[in-house]
Amino acid sequence: MEKMKIAVASKNPAKIRAVSEACAELNLNVEVIAAETESGVAAQPFSLSETRLGAVNRATAALAAGADLAIGLEGGVYELEGILYLCNWGAMATADGAIFTAAGAQIPLPETIAEQLRAGRELGPVMDDFANETGVRKHIGAIGILTAGGVDRGEMFGHVVKLLIGQFQYYSG
Repeated sequence: MEKMKIAVASKNPAKIRAVSEACAELNLNVEVIAAETESGVAAQPFSLSETRLGAVNRATAALAAGADLAIGLEGGVYELEGILYLCNWGAMATADGAIFTAAGAQIPLPETIAEQLRAGRELGPVMDDFANETGVRKHIGAIGILTAGGVDRGEMFGHVVKLLIGQFQYYSG
């Protein structure tokens, strides 16, 4: 069977690793390529719908890399009952125009972080400051810090990737 080419709509190592590892766990014969794309939404998505749209826009744009399938992964935040939550969405676009979406883990953010996001800062730099690290979004992510390493960003997105691939297989087969 010929290798299927899957484009990841990012050069972020955590997102590329999430797709690669999910495909390996599912025993898929794929070539994963990185294709940096724009989300078409705010740098810090601030709702479930904006975060989902960012993932869809990235996946759709990444098809231009000559892939059979493209996966966009987008992290964001949303407010519920006065509490700001971390959220993440994934989208898969196929060469024939189908779009599949899925969401993953959602946890409340500490108010000290939420205040900075409401003031206009992006989560990545806020988490770098909070954790006194650099490049948190490229490895464990906010989820890794806020779960004391229990779930890292790659694992979180990996689950979403499996949901996307599963839908694709279900509806294709």
